[in-house]
Amino acid sequence: MSDFRSDPPRVIVADDQQDVLTALRLLLKNDGMQVTTVSSPAGLLEAVRSETLDVALIDLNYTRDTTSGREGLDLLPQVHAIDGSLPVIVMTAWGTIDVAVEAMRRGARDFLEKPWDNHRVLALVRNQVSYSREVRNGRRLEAENQLLRSAGDEDFIAEAPAMRAVLDTVERIAPSDASVLITGENGTGKGLIARFIHKRSQRAAKAFISVNMGSIPETVFESEMMGHVRGAFTDAKADRVGRFELADGGTLFMDEIGNVPVSQQPKLLRIIESGEFERVGSSRTQRANVRIVAATNANLAELVAQGRFRQDLLFRLNTIEVRLPPLRERREDIVPIAYRRLAALAAKYGRRIEGFDDGALQILRTYTWPGNVRELGNVIERAVLMARGVSITATDLRLDTQVPASAPSIEAMSLEDAERLLIRTALRRADGNVNAAAEALGLSRSAMYRRLEKLGVRTDGQ
Repeated sequence: MSDFRSDPPRVIVADDQQDVLTALRLLLKNDGMQVTTVSSPAGLLEAVRSETLDVALIDLNYTRDTTSGREGLDLLPQVHAIDGSLPVIVMTAWGTIDVAVEAMRRGARDFLEKPWDNHRVLALVRNQVSYSREVRNGRRLEAENQLLRSAGDEDFIAEAPAMRAVLDTVERIAPSDASVLITGENGTGKGLIARFIHKRSQRAAKAFISVNMGSIPETVFESEMMGHVRGAFTDAKADRVGRFELADGGTLFMDEIGNVPVSQQPKLLRIIESGEFERVGSSRTQRANVRIVAATNANLAELVAQGRFRQDLLFRLNTIEVRLPPLRERREDIVPIAYRRLAALAAKYGRRIEGFDDGALQILRTYTWPGNVRELGNVIERAVLMARGVSITATDLRLDTQVPASAPSIEAMSLEDAERLLIRTALRRADGNVNAAAEALGLSRSAMYRRLEKLGVRTDGQ
């Protein structure tokens, strides 16, 4: 039994089955905890509002014959809106790995399947009690913030020769005002390099404005980039500042530059060449002193040959080209990046995980990483969430399969979940090419990007 006599932890258990409530109340009470039980989401929210709690164990399903976990998933943000520091452990008899990961991404601290192991229940609750109290005392929070700051976008891991060459080039070109084109596969860190260039430039004190060019619908391209004046079109109820104007004096990072519609490329070329533009609906010419950094995973030379990208625009963009190597070409960096990501995520999720066992390290080193650094980060995040011990194992990495055997069929999914699955599948089949995936799904490019943003799907299919 834990020594909680001087300050017993307050634990709440929410479940619609009375035998579950009784069993957990007795188990936790015998371990020195004060336990409140409720049988409905409304009862849980009321208790969180009215009591000071250390940990909450909540069921994911409350309606008879419901197994999706949706009720519990929807509860998580409501609980944290009331008490953002309350650790939540979710539990269900119908859990899948996907549900567990989704729950923890929404703020749950851990996951418990029924029937449970009593020792595991007590270990989970004790750990979260400790975490909760440290956060509320401020000690854990400060350590977490410091750890996350140390993993900021300036702190690159670049031990591999291929990456050292990249950073050497970046350090030399950053102080200039030359346009830079960053190329490389999805997930290689093009956005981080763009910020690195800005922060090492003479414009570091000014704005860094980032825009995903592929997500801008063709019909509003000029308004987004150059701005508009009130009354310029039906929905223009007020003046709007465009991206070039926002970046005046600083850096404009145009990601996925290869997705700019051909019809808009002359307008983009004009402002890059002259620095002059007019807001939509205005004849007043304005100037913007902007350094251009662009990025793409596409082969722009091939797009030029196909008539889908202007050659003169390409010349303006790639005064200097920086190619980022895929992770498979910088294997010396894989383990250090994994440990850095592990430290940040363990702090974020309140997990006491010390490192990787030998089997996990071997897989990290030999896996091909088609999704590059972004995929590595996603894999580490999932492993941190699902690990049961103090070290991440090869099983925790789950790199042998990306879809659990117990994943629900599409018939059992909500419309939103089914759409998310179809889009991810299309992106993977298209190797991350958004245009190709959109075409396969019968969507326009702008409609595809709207769905990606709405559903929280990344272009690498994660």
